[in-house]
Amino acid sequence: MSSESRAGRPGRRPIAPPAEAKQPVNAALAGPYGHPWHPLLVTVPIGAWVASLVFDVGSFVVPAAGFLVAGSRWLIALGVLGGLAAALVGALDLLAIPPHTPARRTAVAHMVLNLVVVAAYVTGFLWRRGTEGASTVGAGQLALSVVAVALLAVSGSLGGRLVFRFGVRVADERTQVTGYRDVRDEVGEETA
Repeated sequence: MSSESRAGRPGRRPIAPPAEAKQPVNAALAGPYGHPWHPLLVTVPIGAWVASLVFDVGSFVVPAAGFLVAGSRWLIALGVLGGLAAALVGALDLLAIPPHTPARRTAVAHMVLNLVVVAAYVTGFLWRRGTEGASTVGAGQLALSVVAVALLAVSGSLGGRLVFRFGVRVADERTQVTGYRDVRDEVGEETA
């Protein structure tokens, strides 16, 4: 295939074949081929931030719930630290996606939304300073958490599109098909 036909129009740079684009920029930092670290790392901020929202709501339901207010604040901090680690590894995955592609546009939107979410949680953490003795979170703090979790859900949907629709950092189809071969011949079973 000529570079002109692969690029689509004369004068355009050719786009890397999908198998090349799925290779990590640095396997030690981003995870080996077919096993990226980013999906593993995002579980920490997602879990921490969703739990912090549950603690926030719980502070309105449970009497004398100062422990939930304090727990929520520290869950937010844990989520921010985990989010920064996931963002660093995710940035390496972003670098492997060819520019000017739908996958790259989706990845950039995913990244921007996640940075907004991290900024919202940093703001929420700082806003909660000095509220150690409170038995409930403030209405504004609760609203910020709800909005941040909603944005996180939208960003997660974009991340899902990157993986499940565009196959970003997922093994290429030739590798995936090995999981669908009939193994009965390999273990000596009779095939029907």
